[in-house]
Amino acid sequence: MKILIVDDERNIRLTLKDILGDEGFECKTVPSGEKALAYLAEERVDMMILDVRLPGMDGLEVLEKTLQLEPDLDVLMISGHGTIETAVEAVKRGAYDFLEKPLSMAKVLTAVRNIREKRTLQWKVREEQDREELQYRLVGHSDVMETLRATIRQVAPTDSKVLITGESGTGKELVAQALVSQSQRKGQPFIKFNSAAIPAELVESELFGHEKGAFTGATTRKIGKLERANHGTLFLDEIGDMGLSAQAKILRVIQEGTFERVGGNKTLTIQTRVIAATHKDLEAMVREGTFREDLYYRLNVIPIHIPPLRDHLEDIPDLVDHFQLLFSHQYNFPPKSFSPGALRLLQSYTYPGNVRELKNLLERCSILLPAREITREMLRPFLPAADEVVSSLRSQLTFREAKREFERQFLRTQLQRYDWNISLAARQLGMHQPNLSRKIKELGIEPE
Repeated sequence: MKILIVDDERNIRLTLKDILGDEGFECKTVPSGEKALAYLAEERVDMMILDVRLPGMDGLEVLEKTLQLEPDLDVLMISGHGTIETAVEAVKRGAYDFLEKPLSMAKVLTAVRNIREKRTLQWKVREEQDREELQYRLVGHSDVMETLRATIRQVAPTDSKVLITGESGTGKELVAQALVSQSQRKGQPFIKFNSAAIPAELVESELFGHEKGAFTGATTRKIGKLERANHGTLFLDEIGDMGLSAQAKILRVIQEGTFERVGGNKTLTIQTRVIAATHKDLEAMVREGTFREDLYYRLNVIPIHIPPLRDHLEDIPDLVDHFQLLFSHQYNFPPKSFSPGALRLLQSYTYPGNVRELKNLLERCSILLPAREITREMLRPFLPAADEVVSSLRSQLTFREAKREFERQFLRTQLQRYDWNISLAARQLGMHQPNLSRKIKELGIEPE
């Protein structure tokens, strides 16, 4: 930590510098407020020890101008002519603390150490917030992503229930997080509950809590997710995997805002916003009788559908940059770059696992490939072959989408075979060249 010591008494400056230097602090000393401000205009410090009584500009004025330059700077005021009024005024103007002369070096060290601990904690909190913001950022500038962001901005300030749908790996939790961060409940509890991740027999206990003795092993009372979400937001992830018994109880919570813990008879009241998500077709489940129709309509007040990654492959360069920055924070190495050819190869695949699959692929590349720039040739072994792509996607796509994907992969392979000579490829494929050119443009196939 770097400290600027401002005092017109040379002995005090040197004494503070020696003592704090022995503690491992880097110290710079100046004799006046004017020189302190000039130094701060050029250099950054973490803390200032500032005398109130200075020649020229006094310490309180220096304090005010300093905090205009560096609002986050911690300033420890000192004075040999201190009064309670001066101390109160200094703290009101933003000083961290006030010490009287003759200085107790033990008190100075205690104050400096406290400031160091506070700044370390602030840095850790800020770093965690930056990491969380980066982790939950919605990335991409395609039309579908801009539409998604616009919908979130419109819906977030309300307390309406939201049902988020989309294939696995599209980022349903990210959308839920974005809704919360832009809502009036930001800063209140955001409790996540994943029905698919919890054994069916434990769902009600986890969600509603239980009383002591409610069942074998219930040795103490347990507060459930619902109570923890009071005044905040409850995110019911994979709601399609929830059993009918728990569905009935959740319906009551949504309708009346009341429930009982498992094994209890006391009715509890909560006020919480419910956001649900699923990759399943709830309408089909309603027809099959595996999902309650009344719960479906209660949840589906505002439907938000997240498109699969294959519908916005143009966002892949943005996603690559985003994940490289995320991995850089996570693994403490410089972000890697991808060559234009590597980016085009990434855009030639349609990702049945969506953004999650892309993230995992990029993470493997970042860890296993030592080069700072990843080329197409380095990347190729990490991607499935074209025939594997089509076979893996058949269960995920409609017939029309699967046909289009097969055409894209087939024509790309043939064009590579003939070195992107469209005339030769057309002859070998038994097509007219204008028809092949039109097809290439329609499918968005580009030379690699």
